[in-house]
Parts: sequence; structure tokens; C-alpha cells
Amino acid sequence: MKAVVVEQTGGPEVLQSKSSYPVPIAQTGQLLVRNNISGVNYIDTYFRTGLYPSAKPEVLGREGAGIVAALGPNTSGFQVGDRVAWLGTGGYAEYTAVSAARAAKIPDGVSDEDVMASFLSGMTALSLAKETYTVQQGDWVLLHAAAGGAGFLMTQILKAIGAKVIGTAGGVEKCTLVKSLGADVVIDYRSEEGKDWVNKVKEATRGRGVDVVYDSVGRDTWEGSLEAVKRKGTIVWFGNASGPVPPLPLAKLSPKCVKVARPTLFGYIETREEFEYYTKELFSMLRSGQLKTKIHKVYLLEDIAEVHSDLEGRRTMGKALLRP
Repeated sequence: MKAVVVEQTGGPEVLQSKSSYPVPIAQTGQLLVRNNISGVNYIDTYFRTGLYPSAKPEVLGREGAGIVAALGPNTSGFQVGDRVAWLGTGGYAEYTAVSAARAAKIPDGVSDEDVMASFLSGMTALSLAKETYTVQQGDWVLLHAAAGGAGFLMTQILKAIGAKVIGTAGGVEKCTLVKSLGADVVIDYRSEEGKDWVNKVKEATRGRGVDVVYDSVGRDTWEGSLEAVKRKGTIVWFGNASGPVPPLPLAKLSPKCVKVARPTLFGYIETREEFEYYTKELFSMLRSGQLKTKIHKVYLLEDIAEVHSDLEGRRTMGKALLRP
């Protein structure tokens, strides 16, 4: 099969496109899925660079959608021909062996493309808004990278709850997109005015600060996020687009009694019941039209280096997808 393999850490150039990679065999409790489309996420770059350690050689890709091609031993709940979406590893390939516990049947009326534009990112956004910090109607929320794959979805989810959203993004086009999603305040951090985004947040909240900050940028924004959050507020760091947050002295949290969280989706979907809760919630929002998706571009497998370069260069709006 065709697959993209990483044999050593490094830049986008270490992504090797192979045309005769072995098709995996579904083991006990697994499905073999013939991928129709796969998602590309910023976290993939962390495994490529070694920011998140992982064994090499490795086929990257944390999610895919396609057709069940085979069942492993003692695998129930699915049959060959089912249309499914999955979370796991090995999505940059034509076939992936995945745990049945992390696969969900895609309902009629929802396209593979819409699912992949929202599956990992959408469940992440839902868990952040429902569990990491339970957003309430009227809360002020600061959302960094609001035009990105996760931010695009989270803006909509936050507005559906009734929150007041301050979104940051880079450039006029991205800011226009975030505003169209219903964000109450949009800050272009690339503009001269937007460079002082902390004061813009304080102005919008009349000096109070926001109830919660959702920060997937990391190194470039962490100090400002601490300034922008209110007394007794919460900061949720869930990504490192500009690099990881440096070691944080706990004493910095004391003056305003700030709470800090560093969640991961997989901590919220450890059981099958939890996984099904979030997939059903997501599919319901997609079917009803409450949640709109935006696909930046569908790339071919052999263009994977371009995808990673676009992600790291912040040249994407919405979700990057990969056609095996």
C-alpha cells in the first residue's frame, strides 16, 4: 500500500512517501480500515520533530474515515463494509489497523470529509468546553488561534453554549472568518493594534479579564494568557504551536488564584461510554447543521511535506485533509 513513513525526527523533509509499504493485519479487537480520507493535525508535527517522543519508524496520522475491510479475531460491533471514523495512529496510509474501541460508525447524512474536518478537533473542543472548564452562558472566553482546525470548531461550540468569545488570529482573512462564526471580539495579533492583545482583552471585559483562556499556541502567548485571565479564572493549555510553555513557577498563579489545566482528549474518552458520548454529540451537531466545517485543502498523500509546511507556517484556515 501507499504510506508516509518517518524513520527519524526532523523537518518536513523526513516524511517519506512509500508505494509498497506492508498492509497491516487486524489483530484481536481491531478493524482493518481502507481509508477514504485522513485528518492532518498539528500534533502530527510534534511526533515528527520529536517534541512528543515516539518509536520510529512510524506512520503518522491520528484519525481517518473509510470502510471496514476486515475484522480481527474476537472483534464485535462492526462488520465488513461499515463506514467508520477512527482515532489511533497510522492515518497517513491507504489502510490502518485500528482498535474497534476507538472507531465509530458514521451516520447517514454526514460525509467522510465533514467527519474528518471535525472528528479529533471537534471532540477535543467539546471536551475542553464541557469538562476541562465547563463553559456557562455569559462567560467571557479568550480563544487563541480561533481560525485553526480546532479553533474554527470551538468558536461555534462556545457560541452555541452562549459564551462571549474573544478570538485571536493572524491576518485580515482569518479574522474575517472568525467574526463570521459569531465571535464577539476578534483580535488580529499581526496588526500593530493587535500586538497589544492583552489590553484589548481587558478593554473588552472592562478590566475584569476572561473567565477562561483556551491556548493552543503555547510559548508565544502563555505570559499574556496569564495577564488576560480574571481573578479565580482558568487557563487551559492544549497545544504548542509556537513551542511548549516553559517551566511555570507555581507562585505566578498565586496573585489571582489562577487554575491551570493541560488536558488531552484521550484522557476524556478512555472508556467506550465516554468515546460514544462525544462521537454522538459531534455527529448530532454535524447532522443538524449546528456545527459547520471548513476544509483548508485536501492534499494527496505524496504532498504530505507541503501539508506540514503549511501547518507550521500558519498558512491554513480550517482543517487540512489527506487523500491516501
